[in-house]
Amino acid sequence: MERQDNKQIKIVGSGFYVPEKVLTNADLEKMVETSDEWITTRTGIKERRMASPEQATSDMTIEACRRALHNGNLEVEDIDLIIVGTSTPDTLFPSTACWVQKGLQADHIPAFDISAGCTGFLYGMILSRSLILNGGPRRILLAGSECLTKITNWKDRGTCVLFGDAAGAVILEKSEDDSGMLSHYWKADGKLGNLLFQPGGGSRNPATKETVDQDLHYLHMKGNEVFKHAVKRMGEAATVALKKAGLTPQNVDCLIPHQANIRIIKATGKRLNLPPEKVYSNIHRYGNVSVASIPISLHELKVGGQLQKGDIVVMVAFGAGFTWASVVYRW
Repeated sequence: MERQDNKQIKIVGSGFYVPEKVLTNADLEKMVETSDEWITTRTGIKERRMASPEQATSDMTIEACRRALHNGNLEVEDIDLIIVGTSTPDTLFPSTACWVQKGLQADHIPAFDISAGCTGFLYGMILSRSLILNGGPRRILLAGSECLTKITNWKDRGTCVLFGDAAGAVILEKSEDDSGMLSHYWKADGKLGNLLFQPGGGSRNPATKETVDQDLHYLHMKGNEVFKHAVKRMGEAATVALKKAGLTPQNVDCLIPHQANIRIIKATGKRLNLPPEKVYSNIHRYGNVSVASIPISLHELKVGGQLQKGDIVVMVAFGAGFTWASVVYRW
């Protein structure tokens, strides 16, 4: 088990962006054999946002980053590193972070992507802590962004109802008081990778007419298996991270689970014996936006005045890989 200490990093700015186009359950009823009742009952989703044909992941990320900078009263020149978590990069190379750097005109600072599925934002927070506290960058701009509708198979009713597009961003720096990141827990299991993946487009199945015809460039998911592992591992991650911080579920003021599915969200809250009012959910508005869901939730809670100084916040996610992680944070 990794050693945790009293040194902390904290969030000093946050923001998010969602595309203008809203895709409702009623819209999906016209596209695939499904219904609003079926989608709502099984997923909790009522609508999701959809990027325009000309929008890429970096475009949304740039806007989210600009809002985080504005809300943190900071300028681009105050940032020393850009990290972007995404599974839907603009290009396989350069990284989306480099396209974001170009868009922000943040010349010459390092920039790179994290590919850890829906867990990418928390992986980024954990990595940022090590970098900042070990004499690296003073401030890191960390974003999570996805254009999942562009790799969605609109003929597959089991997956096309789930996903949306969005970007969220935070700015991290060393904490000078008792607020900030108290502990973390992160794991992965590559043996389960084929339960949630995009088979085509990499070196295993490079793009050909055959891979396109076989729909290999779309997202593929075995939903029931993903559900089972997600509930188990998210509960585990939150419990262990709390123990590392010297806390218990009774100390938790707010749980922010990855917004994958309302059943997973509720099951994770129950595993920690938390009342529903302590478990945050916005899946009905955005659907599953993968790595963007936790930074969006953080910002909404912040601007909504739902987080008070000293509150204990637990963020937990599970994603393709499989990967899972949790961060315990004192507001």
